[in-house]
Amino acid sequence: MSLGEHFREFRRRALIAAIAIVVGAILGWIVYDQHLVLFGHRFGTLVDFIQHPLAEVHKRHPNAGDLNYSANGVSEAFSLKLKVSLWFGVIVTSPIWLWQLWGFLAPGLTKKEKRVSRGFLAVSVPLFLAGCWASTLALPNAIEFLLGTTPETDRSANFTDAQKYYTFIIKFVLVFGLAFLLPVFLTGLNMLRILPGRIMLKGWRVAVMAMAVFSAMMSPSPDAWSMLALMVPMIVLYFAAVGIGFFLDHRRAKREDKARSESLDVPDDEKSQL
Repeated sequence: MSLGEHFREFRRRALIAAIAIVVGAILGWIVYDQHLVLFGHRFGTLVDFIQHPLAEVHKRHPNAGDLNYSANGVSEAFSLKLKVSLWFGVIVTSPIWLWQLWGFLAPGLTKKEKRVSRGFLAVSVPLFLAGCWASTLALPNAIEFLLGTTPETDRSANFTDAQKYYTFIIKFVLVFGLAFLLPVFLTGLNMLRILPGRIMLKGWRVAVMAMAVFSAMMSPSPDAWSMLALMVPMIVLYFAAVGIGFFLDHRRAKREDKARSESLDVPDDEKSQL
């Protein structure tokens, strides 16, 4: 393809991805504060999902849990709805725009690389969504730790800035989703023969320390619970990647030994593959 054709192909795939995200954002705008009914099942709104941890804290700490939607002006509520809708659109359409990204890169890959890339794409999306879901399990405890220290007196109240609270929730969910992609990244390095399984196992102490630092830096809140909620799944996924690495290393070594023996085990009057 010429340079112009590359740009046109990129423009086409970027346009498809952008349209998908916009459609997802429109759906997010609809379900932001309205219940969606499909096949007789009533789904909760995005506002219910985002405010659920706060509502749980409010039951045990009445003075904590109120949101201020006008702390930064009268347009605050509108900008929050737009922000959450776009965030929802990026999440739910991730298979589409990731597929478009892969489709743009695929022509430059070999047949084997295409097969491997499709496998990575098929695994990455569920892992990312699983990480987003896992964040919802840790959110109530993180919110309770942060707001639960509000004094329970008649003259005390915690009016949380809605913009900052929503940003906290979005970052929390996205960080968990990205952290769950760790085994995909490590397995990719192993398949490129950069990081064998034995090296990953040998350096597990350094890896755990690095994950602890990463969890402390990337966790949106300073409490220990949020850090551990992010760190523990990463450690489990790391050792899962170690196991996959050993399996791939063993299979690769077995295949190479077989090829070597076949190339050497030939009659003296015949030409070997070497």
